[in-house]
Amino acid sequence: MVVGTDLLSVETLSVSFPLINGSVEAVRSLSMRVAPGRVTALVGESGSGKSALGRAILGIESDYARISGKAVFNDPAGDGPVDLISLPRDGRRIRQIRGDRIGMIFQEPMTSFSPLHTIGNQIEEVLRIHSMLSSRERRERSEEMLAMVGFQDPTRIFDMYPFELSGGMRQRAMIAMALIGRPALLIADEPTTALDVTIQAQILKLLKDLQSKLGMAILLITHDLGVVASMADEVVVMYRGQVMESGSVEQIFRNPQHAYTRGLMAAVPDFDMARDERLKPLREIKVNAGGLLGARTRPAAGKSDILLSVRNVTKTYQPKGSNGFFSKLPKPTRAVHDVSFDVRRGETLGLVGESGCGKTTLSKILMRGVTPDHGQAIFESADGPVDILKADGKALQDLRSAIQMVFQDPVSSLSPRMTVRSIIGEPLEIHGYGDSRERVALSKRLVESVGLPTSALGRYPHSFSGGQRQRIGIARALALGPDLLICDEPVSALDVSVQAQVLNLLKDLRAELGLTYIFISHNLAVVNYMADRVAVMYAGRIVEIAPCDIIMRNPIHPYTRKLIAAVPSPDLDRPIDFERAGETSISAKGAWGRQFLDEGDPNVLTHIDLGGEHFVLARSTADARELKA
Repeated sequence: MVVGTDLLSVETLSVSFPLINGSVEAVRSLSMRVAPGRVTALVGESGSGKSALGRAILGIESDYARISGKAVFNDPAGDGPVDLISLPRDGRRIRQIRGDRIGMIFQEPMTSFSPLHTIGNQIEEVLRIHSMLSSRERRERSEEMLAMVGFQDPTRIFDMYPFELSGGMRQRAMIAMALIGRPALLIADEPTTALDVTIQAQILKLLKDLQSKLGMAILLITHDLGVVASMADEVVVMYRGQVMESGSVEQIFRNPQHAYTRGLMAAVPDFDMARDERLKPLREIKVNAGGLLGARTRPAAGKSDILLSVRNVTKTYQPKGSNGFFSKLPKPTRAVHDVSFDVRRGETLGLVGESGCGKTTLSKILMRGVTPDHGQAIFESADGPVDILKADGKALQDLRSAIQMVFQDPVSSLSPRMTVRSIIGEPLEIHGYGDSRERVALSKRLVESVGLPTSALGRYPHSFSGGQRQRIGIARALALGPDLLICDEPVSALDVSVQAQVLNLLKDLRAELGLTYIFISHNLAVVNYMADRVAVMYAGRIVEIAPCDIIMRNPIHPYTRKLIAAVPSPDLDRPIDFERAGETSISAKGAWGRQFLDEGDPNVLTHIDLGGEHFVLARSTADARELKA
C-alpha cells in the first residue's frame, strides 16, 4: 500500500470493546485504502464493524474502545500525511481535521442533530470553529450550501428546527453540515437507510454531483449492494470486522470470488426473479407453524372471495395556523383522497409510494387508529360483512383479532420494559385466551414459528438484533390467529440478508396459515417479491393498480415509472436512472399536470380500466391511452 498516492490509508486497524469476561472485537486487523476523488464503498451486514471503523477514523469512538493500528490521512491541502489514530482524541490537530477536512454524514439525522438548535446554527458551527468569518458571512455560506443540496428556500430552512423537516430534508441538511468545510474526504454512514427509494435517488444524485463539483473522495458505508453498483468505484466487503474481498466495482460485481459476497448478492430481490423463486438469505429461518393455533380453529371463510373492500376513503388534516379576523385559515392537507380497492382472501396486495403519500394514514384508518372524513371499509367476517369504520362492541372486538399489524420500527413498537413472553402474551390476555399455562404454551409455539428459541421468551427487546425484533413483532401479530396482516414497511430499515429472512418468513407463514397481507413499502423490488397485485399511491390517491407482473413490466403512470427507475439493483448494467428518479416530486407533479389537475377540480380524475384488472388514474380514456402509448 503506497501511502503517497492514497487520500486515506488504513493499516491493520483494530477496534475492540472490553467486557467483564473478555472483549468484543468490532474491527480486526483491517487494511483498506481510499483514493483521491473516488468513491470507496464499505459493504457488509449490520454488526460487521463498518460504523465502528468510520468512528475510529474520525476519533469519535467511545472512550472505553481499544483502538490500534494506523489510519494515515494524506490531505493535499495539509502539511503532509498524519496518522489519525495516533492523535489525541480531543487534541487540537484532530479537531482541525474533523469536520473541516474530513466530514461525516451520520446514519440517523434525527438523533444526530440537536433538537434545541436551529439547522442553520448547527451548520454554521463548523465555520465558527474552523474559520474567521463574521456572523453574516457564516450565514451566507451556510445558506449557499443549503441551496447547493437542493433546498428551494435556504433562508427559511436556516431558521427551522430539525423536527420541522421530513426525513429526506433532514438528510440533506446533514449533508450540508458535512460539506460546509469543503472536505477532502466525506464518510457517509448509511446515508439513505430507511429513506424511500425516490428520496434515496435524490440524495445519491446529490452526493455524485457534489463529489464532482468539490473533487472530494467518499467512503460510503452501506449494506445496500444496489446503491454500491450505482455509486462506487472501489468496493471493500466486510464481515465480522475483517475484509472478505476488495477490488474495483467491476471485479466485485462481475466476478465475486468470496462466498460471503455472492451470498449478499443472492439475498437482494430484483425484478428478474421468477414468481416462485426464493430469496437466499445468508442464514435461513426454519419456520414451524404446525399447531400454531392450538385448540382454536380459524373462523370459517365468509361468503365472498373479497376479504376487504375499501370504498371512497378520504382523510384531511387542518394545519395549525392563524385564524384571526383578518387572516385566512391554512389550506387543509388531504392525506388520503377517494381511495378504493379490494383485497382478495389469501392474496398479498402491495401498497407502494414515497413517504407522505398516505400509505401509513390509510393503514391507521383500517386499524381504527385514525377516523376518516368519510368512506367505507367492509371486512367479510365469518358472521357476515362488517364496516370497520363503524363497528363497536363485540363486532369491534372480533375485528381486533381478525386484523393485526406489523409495524415499521420494531424498536419503538415493542415495550422495552416487557419481556418477549409478556409482549406476545398481552393480546392473548386482553382477548381472554385460555389460562396462564395455555398462554405460555402458545407463546412458545409462536416464537418457534418465527425461528427464535423458546429461551427468547425471558429476554427484553434490547437484547435482540433488528431482524430478531421484527420477528417478535410478527409473532405478536400472529398471536390471535388473524385473517389479515397489515405490514407497514416491515423491512425498510433492515440490511439485505436480514430482509431476505423476514420476507421468506412472511411468505412461509402465509402459505402455512392461509394469511392475507396488505404489504406497504416504498421499494418496488421488495413488493415484486411479495405481492400478487400492486396499488401505487401518490399524493393521497391510488394512481395505478394492477397485477404485479403488469406493474413491474408495463407500468403506465409516470409516477410508477419513476418509482421503478429509483430502485437500486445490484447489477452494473441496470444503474439507478438518476435523471428520472432524482427529479423531485414537486417538479415531476408539474410535468404530470394532465393527470393531477394542479389547477381545476381534482374530482374530475377517475380510474380508467385498461383491461386485465389494470386501472390508471386519468381524466379520460383518451388520456389513459395516451399514457399507455
